[in-house]
Amino acid sequence: MKKIIYRASERGGADYGWLKANYSFSFANYYDPSKVNFGALRVLNDDIIEGGMGFGTHPHDNMEIISIPLKGGIKHKDSMSEKWISLDSGEVQVMSAGTGIQHSEMNDSKLDEVNLFQIWIMPNEQNVKPRYDQKNFEIEDRLNNLQVLVSSVDCKIEDSLAIHQDALISRIDLEKGSNFEYTLKSENHGVYIMIINGAVKIENDVLNERDAIGISDSMTISINCNSNTELLFIEVPMQF
Repeated sequence: MKKIIYRASERGGADYGWLKANYSFSFANYYDPSKVNFGALRVLNDDIIEGGMGFGTHPHDNMEIISIPLKGGIKHKDSMSEKWISLDSGEVQVMSAGTGIQHSEMNDSKLDEVNLFQIWIMPNEQNVKPRYDQKNFEIEDRLNNLQVLVSSVDCKIEDSLAIHQDALISRIDLEKGSNFEYTLKSENHGVYIMIINGAVKIENDVLNERDAIGISDSMTISINCNSNTELLFIEVPMQF
């Protein structure tokens, strides 16, 4: 088993006034050669955006982009439809940038902050036709049960969203004192586990809110909860 621990306090950060960003991997003006990617996982930004503010129109290509609002909501507009589409807490959005797309993301509230994860995963197919999708996921369905949010277009799991990579993004809410074993789909995969909130012991390492751990060269991972805890799993190929 290989393990890399990413402490919340060691993330990159930027305060733009309207945006407070925490970077798990090198991004924008933050660069750490030891934190460029975890396998096909390239970006995990933990963003807090002020009311009425957001990201103006900007381009992407050949990247699978996943947005997960944790508190509040955003609105999205892209060059495919040119219509504003709301994305609220509880929903997940996927966008395949493919051959190229322009999009904007704004806080859907004029007053309240929004907190969201922005995830970029490198695709296994270049220059696909751009596409967009989103879906609501019920909170009660992930209590002590793994809820798959995103899977591969080539092997799509029922009720999940799909991207162009052999990846899985899942969530689970575990109760204090519970144990959980995560099983990877392939020995060629690794899993990046983010503690959204709470505290856990993962393979004897204690992790707290917004800490993360990347694990590879293991098919099963044991998790013990020290408190009520929300976890995000991003399973990706380590070589692609």
